[in-house]
Amino acid sequence: MYKQLISKIKPLLKSLFAIGLVLTLALSNADGALAARSGGRMGGGSFRAPARSYSSPSRTYAPSGGGYYPGGYGGGFGFPFLLPFFGFGGGFGGLFSILIFISIANFLVQSFRRAGGGTDELGNSVSSTTVSVARLQVGLLAEARGLQAELDSLARQADTDTAAGRAQVLQESTLALLRHPEYWVYAGAESTQTRLEAAEAKFNQFSLAERSKFTEETLSNYNNQLREAGSNKSLPGLQENGALVASDLNSDPGEFIVVTVIVGAQGKLQLPAVKNSEDLRQALRQIGGVSSEELLAVEVLWTPQASGDTLTADDMLAGYPDLRSI
Repeated sequence: MYKQLISKIKPLLKSLFAIGLVLTLALSNADGALAARSGGRMGGGSFRAPARSYSSPSRTYAPSGGGYYPGGYGGGFGFPFLLPFFGFGGGFGGLFSILIFISIANFLVQSFRRAGGGTDELGNSVSSTTVSVARLQVGLLAEARGLQAELDSLARQADTDTAAGRAQVLQESTLALLRHPEYWVYAGAESTQTRLEAAEAKFNQFSLAERSKFTEETLSNYNNQLREAGSNKSLPGLQENGALVASDLNSDPGEFIVVTVIVGAQGKLQLPAVKNSEDLRQALRQIGGVSSEELLAVEVLWTPQASGDTLTADDMLAGYPDLRSI
């Protein structure tokens, strides 16, 4: 009976041992994934409907009713050459007053709708305007540290409070990536088209997903709010007993830099599926070519940012599993 009991328990013990081993490995990987990571961030923008001018040129009709010309209203508000055919002449009769009232009422209704973002100058619903939200990510070898310096410098100097400044951030960031093709290792791209009211939520989802991978944003310029951690400040986990732990600039190769570009733009922006370097080059050109008039919001994020911080192969697997080798 004792032997039978042992034979029944033995498989259970093996199963418990296997489960314990899996949990140990998983937790050890999670510890690596939760290691301190610094990040940089720049950009800004808004998904509010763009302001438009709805004023139209006024017309003044010649007293003789022989035509019209730009300027103030006159000659019976332009009706003298129309109403005589109906026997009303150019006076302010009852029908004329009704027409004026209808015109003014229609103008007021349209003005209120446009002021509330209901329609554009063509009468189309602004809420149905197509907006594209795209995310492009590039993983580079850590030897491309010059790219980090370029992004740091751009973040400190860019005017992210204006459309032109945000367009410059987008163009300069994509140019910096295009100039380092020899360091491209991983990449991923996705884009979606949605209505204006849903675009901001999608943009924020992309942004929060990336920012949550940072322990701290050590350099940030968003909507012209510049924040930077002190040069003598170290992230938790980067130091132990006053010394850097396997994270200085002379560490072994196999470390990476990840740059993420998120864009919200009017119109259709369809990025290609990135399978190789040529696809990535095309995607960078497309997303970087969005004009300041079409660009609603942009966010550029990169990690690591702080000096001495590293992103290992294990970190890449844990934090960026969707990126594919190119």
